[in-house]
Amino acid sequence: MLKVTFIERDGAAREVEAKAGQTILDIAHAHGIDIEGACEGAMACSTCHVIVEPDWFDRLPEPSEDEEDMLDFASCLAATSRLGCQIEVTNALDGLVVRLPREVRNALLG
Repeated sequence: MLKVTFIERDGAAREVEAKAGQTILDIAHAHGIDIEGACEGAMACSTCHVIVEPDWFDRLPEPSEDEEDMLDFASCLAATSRLGCQIEVTNALDGLVVRLPREVRNALLG
């Protein structure tokens, strides 16, 4: 099993187990972590926005143009922001740390 650590909105770190191939959104939902994912991973909203800790950011594949466009709708955007539905955990990402933004805006609702 792989490990992913979520830094929750209150600053608490929560390490959970994950399987290779799962997305950050799927992992969060499996462990009751407060990430909405209103579009269910279809990249049609920004409610699965996470902030990747800087030490991990360069290890991720480049975001697609569609992901970058959708991130424009995210609240609390940071230089290392990504959509959780687009980050697939691999063995190389064992130990990945992501932070939940302070607030979330649902792009589906405008």
